[in-house]
Amino acid sequence: MSQTFSKDMDPNWKFTTLKYERPDFDAVEKGLKELTETVKNASNGQQVIDAIYEHDRREAQVYSIITIVMVRHTIDTTDEFYEKENQYLNNVLPTLQPADIAFNDAVEASPFRADVEKAFGKQYFVQSDLSKKGFCEKNIPLMQKEAQLCDEYQKIMATCQIQFDGKTVNLYGIQKYFEDADRSVRKAAFKAFSDFYRSHEDRLEEIWDELIRIRNEMGTNLGFENFIPLGYIQQGRTDYGVKEVEAFRKQVREVVVPLCRKLYDAQAKRLGIDKVMAYDEKRVFPDGNAIPAGDDDFMIRTAQGMYHDMSKETGEFIDFMIDHELLDLKNKPGKASTGYMTALPSLKAPFVFSCFNNTIFDMEVLSHELGHAFAGYQAMRHQPILALQGETTDIAEIHSMSMEQFAYPYAERFFGKDADKYRFQHLQEAITFVPFGTAVDEFQHICYQHPELTPKERTYEWHKLEKIYMPWRTYEDDEFMERGGYWYYKLHIFLYPMYYINYCFTTMGALENKKKMADDPQGCWNDYLALCNIGGAASYLETLKLAHLSVPFAEGTVKKVMEYPAKILMDQIGRMEKA
Repeated sequence: MSQTFSKDMDPNWKFTTLKYERPDFDAVEKGLKELTETVKNASNGQQVIDAIYEHDRREAQVYSIITIVMVRHTIDTTDEFYEKENQYLNNVLPTLQPADIAFNDAVEASPFRADVEKAFGKQYFVQSDLSKKGFCEKNIPLMQKEAQLCDEYQKIMATCQIQFDGKTVNLYGIQKYFEDADRSVRKAAFKAFSDFYRSHEDRLEEIWDELIRIRNEMGTNLGFENFIPLGYIQQGRTDYGVKEVEAFRKQVREVVVPLCRKLYDAQAKRLGIDKVMAYDEKRVFPDGNAIPAGDDDFMIRTAQGMYHDMSKETGEFIDFMIDHELLDLKNKPGKASTGYMTALPSLKAPFVFSCFNNTIFDMEVLSHELGHAFAGYQAMRHQPILALQGETTDIAEIHSMSMEQFAYPYAERFFGKDADKYRFQHLQEAITFVPFGTAVDEFQHICYQHPELTPKERTYEWHKLEKIYMPWRTYEDDEFMERGGYWYYKLHIFLYPMYYINYCFTTMGALENKKKMADDPQGCWNDYLALCNIGGAASYLETLKLAHLSVPFAEGTVKKVMEYPAKILMDQIGRMEKA
């Protein structure tokens, strides 16, 4: 095993100088098999528990090394060394799963299972069983090919170069122009954005077609009709399924879509135009949207002050992140067009990645991704093993989206006189996102359920979904977008199947927390801290109950949750229209 994370390493380590050594995966597999035998031959429960702790220590080591590769690869997708290492890991990691599952099987079959459950809780075995249901050795080559295709998509996005306004910009850079005061500039920027995807349409169609085929084959290899049940397993869903997701979508159509139409009608009136076109959606105010009051370094320094004011726990967390250089947020050529939080579990260290672009998006990153990171930081200090530290994504996005809402009182520090603009735009976009996110989910279900569709027919399915979930959206003189091309932009469809509905579920939890914070700040924070600390040690519904949050797909939840933010926005719209 690599000595990257040895016990005697410098306590003042920095991510940028961490040493990378490729693990000896033959030794890793051999060690797994030896631990499996230890469990099988154990004479008491403590020996099994000790084996689980040793397995966890080794898994954390490997996971941390993988994180170094993944982060450095996404920071610069043109770096050939880390690109090759990333490809190597994508190929070798699936081959370790049989040995890992054999270890879990030995623990499950142990006569000392009750001792393990007493030490780690019932969720330990729920997760173990889920891993087994979602894997078969026949799928290993398919998983390897899937990773190659996803990496190709990500590299196409990361190496994007759009010539605009006399500059060469990437996908984050072009989106800044969507907020320009000049409507013709907004339209031209959106067309340049659209033309980038259209120029890659043939290859993107091929990648998506192949991903659908591969993933559906993975599902059928496990005895499912298609990929969808496996996708739900991969998302860790154990106490709800397709019917509950469909019930949520229905509520979105009935409650959120009409509200969004009102918001965009009001925006058109504010901007003095007949209708908000797709290229107008990001221009929320006629005299300009809120922009950060300083550069990238200013934003990070200000975030540090915010988190110190917010709580003792968040203050300790942000200092840890900055001291160990666990933030890479500045936009640069070759950087992957994404944002994420990941972790180095051996160091109990989160890592946050994104691309600032001098819009309110930068503040969203500092609250959203750092919300994920804070939750990870807490779980790694409150849960004993890695298996219990990582919550399912339908919980994880509550951490991040709630933190976005908790940052509202600090908007003046980041935006000065434009703080109210930031709060309004952010809240409006939190709501208008939900129909889009729901459409992304339904689109994926359609594609996996109907693999016989041609690429152009799939794209037209997106066009039809826009008419249902975003009926206000119009693409003027843009044939590619009008026939449904916008979906290519959403990388989650390619890289993280069946994930996207989680953002919509968790918007409900975040907005519910917004009202709780207004009504009972300390009680809300206590619930939020409990939510972060529990990690993945409870099921989805159990975790919601712990945090005193509603079940998003329960009848009436969406209507109830939307009342408070809708009133805030409509009251502010009324004041703006009178001014």
